[in-house]
Amino acid sequence: MVTTQQVAARPEDVDVDGGQLEALFTRVQREVDEGRLPSAQIALGRRGRLAGMRSFGEAVQGAEQGPVSNDTLYCFYSVAKGVSASMAWALIEDGLLESRERVGGIVLALADAPVAPVTVEQLLTFTGGFPEAPMHPQLWEDRDARVERMKGWRLMSEPDSRYDYHHTSAHWLLGELVAQRTGKDFRDYFRERIALPMGLPDLFLGLPDEEHGRVADVEFVNPPQESEGGGEVSPETTLHFNYPSQRRGGAPAAGVYSTAGDLALYYQVLVNGGQAADGTRVLRSQTIDEATRVHTQEHHRDGEIAANRGWSMVRAGDDGYAHQRGFGDGASPGAFGHGGLGGQIAWGDPESGISLSFCTNGVAGGDEITQRTREISTLAWRCAL
Repeated sequence: MVTTQQVAARPEDVDVDGGQLEALFTRVQREVDEGRLPSAQIALGRRGRLAGMRSFGEAVQGAEQGPVSNDTLYCFYSVAKGVSASMAWALIEDGLLESRERVGGIVLALADAPVAPVTVEQLLTFTGGFPEAPMHPQLWEDRDARVERMKGWRLMSEPDSRYDYHHTSAHWLLGELVAQRTGKDFRDYFRERIALPMGLPDLFLGLPDEEHGRVADVEFVNPPQESEGGGEVSPETTLHFNYPSQRRGGAPAAGVYSTAGDLALYYQVLVNGGQAADGTRVLRSQTIDEATRVHTQEHHRDGEIAANRGWSMVRAGDDGYAHQRGFGDGASPGAFGHGGLGGQIAWGDPESGISLSFCTNGVAGGDEITQRTREISTLAWRCAL
């Protein structure tokens, strides 16, 4: 849980406008008070600490319905992509991995598989060409079974020829790269190399059984609809993240469980050059700069706009589409982050030093999410003094 040392006594102590911060909290509370979300949690950070954090509403936690608190954990879904990717950044920094290496040269069991020519960078930028490559939840806790499934994945396009959002496939492969190069389960490696050095013991990739009672169970706010994710994403798999086995499995693309406070503090470490609040150097600033710069090219389009992808991070950019990428109005071009299913938000801005994290256990529709994300992120930018 977030400690008192990680929270400023007053927002102004970290150069945050207390009045604007209250406006941000009020906007999130309105979602719960008006019945659009069952519960929500939000945190804003600056200068290495949290300016504030609030939780609203009720959720089922440990099979019991009750009020959420700042200690309640949430499933962040695809926000996890920007968190688990730090494992690859650390491997590259530590000389254990190179961005141009090919999958088949790292995972020898996949040397003859269709995904063998895909590079590490293509994995991290979603340009590898295998967006519809499912991994059934029954396989999540079995490494050998996962690799066997990967052998059957097929390319839908030539690597680097286009951008396609890979819901979970690219990051399952990332988890295997971690295991190959470290000899450790990716969940253990993340905890030892990233979460604990950052001073964030409640930032989980793969949730221990003893922590399940703190999690807000996910529920659909609107009737769920089938997605076009080729079977990789569906209402059924969305709710699988309420199951103990899938929580333990720690799907690298979606299985981060944490509080909004811990996620905002994770981004504080990144926007402050890789240094944790206690002075621990977790990553070099050069590593973070390289990971968060745009690596996709002009022909890598996300619909009608540029993909603007770093190594599993989205960058706001200066082309006028930052609000469509989840950053609201007022984002600096260098802001980076990643959103998640149901309207989760997590980003950091090296220019202003602000980081934001918003989470909910209520999965709603797309248009509603887009507007809410824009308004919340815009209010966050106004908090800087």
